[in-house]
Amino acid sequence: MAPFLSYEDKGPDSARLPLVLVHGHPFDRTMWAPQLDAFSAERRVIAPDLRGYGASPASPEVTRFEEFAQDITALLDDLEVGGFVLAGLSMGGQIAMDLVRRSPHRVRGLVLADTFPAPETPKGVRARHAMADRLLREGMRGYADDVLEKMVAPYAAPQVKAHVHAMMTATRPESAAAALRARAARPDYRPLLARVTVPALVVVGADDTYTPVSDAEAMHAALPDSVLHVVGNTAHMPNLESPQEFNGVLGKFLARVDPAGG
Repeated sequence: MAPFLSYEDKGPDSARLPLVLVHGHPFDRTMWAPQLDAFSAERRVIAPDLRGYGASPASPEVTRFEEFAQDITALLDDLEVGGFVLAGLSMGGQIAMDLVRRSPHRVRGLVLADTFPAPETPKGVRARHAMADRLLREGMRGYADDVLEKMVAPYAAPQVKAHVHAMMTATRPESAAAALRARAARPDYRPLLARVTVPALVVVGADDTYTPVSDAEAMHAALPDSVLHVVGNTAHMPNLESPQEFNGVLGKFLARVDPAGG
């Protein structure tokens, strides 16, 4: 049985579709705080902590990447959520793709932010395992110090930097390492994109070096019905770095996919 995930579940049940938010690595559900605040006034918004992240249990550690999607599906079943709009950032975007693969009939709209669908290259596999080894050996702080100004832009607001750094250093090294090893073996989601029949929104930070604009453009081209938005003056986490712009684009997308009269 899937571990019981910790989660936020805010906002009213209404005609509007619930919004499910999947965080990236090595973060937790608080990375979606601006979106929870903005959208829960009018719709149900659910943001889980992935297994081993935030307040969710770590045991058993994830061994297969698709276990993340299985956990979220089990949570949504428990919460009696039928159809929903699904949004994921970075690793969360790849988990979102896996959720679409598992439950295409439940996903009514798809938001992919700062992510990419391709499997790891042999070099990427080696790098993820090497990083997993480092985290187990050294802990999270050195890694967090090294990558902070790639996760968010060097010119990001100090409070945003502090939030992102705190999320990274609070993550258990064992869980982060397990996720990296599982992620190294994830499937190729590129064929899936062409089969997505619901509207999609692709968002990326203009200065993202982990998943550059070219990756977002390729996803936009592959998805049959998608909109691409590049958020200026942001890096890998535009939802935190420029929440007003991110929320504006997401709000327009939600209005498009909501049922008539929602």
